[in-house]
Amino acid sequence: MAKKHVFISFDYGHDSEHRDLLNALSSLPNSEVAFEEFNPEETVKKDITETREELARRLHQATHMLVIVGSCANKYHKDKDGIGARNWQWLEIQKSEEEGMGLVAVKIEPTNAWPNPLYGKRPTWAKSFTVDSILAAINSV
Repeated sequence: MAKKHVFISFDYGHDSEHRDLLNALSSLPNSEVAFEEFNPEETVKKDITETREELARRLHQATHMLVIVGSCANKYHKDKDGIGARNWQWLEIQKSEEEGMGLVAVKIEPTNAWPNPLYGKRPTWAKSFTVDSILAAINSV
């Protein structure tokens, strides 16, 4: 089976520890997934357009997107006008459809609200934020 290249979409200011757990998983010798991420908050250039272009390049290389749904997934970013969406995660989800990638989502807490761009996209949901559940969801797409 070919290795799946999974772009992780998450709120960089609030949910990075959950991303770190997934990156550790992909470093295992027999892992069938390689996780990719992009942190616009750390790499924003003088021109936000350059950041959007870099994000698009990275998304184009992925086969799947894993959306980590934290408590801030629907909050407004201070640069929302330049981003072209409410926040970076919303933009990533919108771009995933353009790229035709498999879409998987997992809530950190069951009460977290979906990011609005997920509505109508029919993502495959991981039942919980566990390695087994996330891998099962990714492998089913």
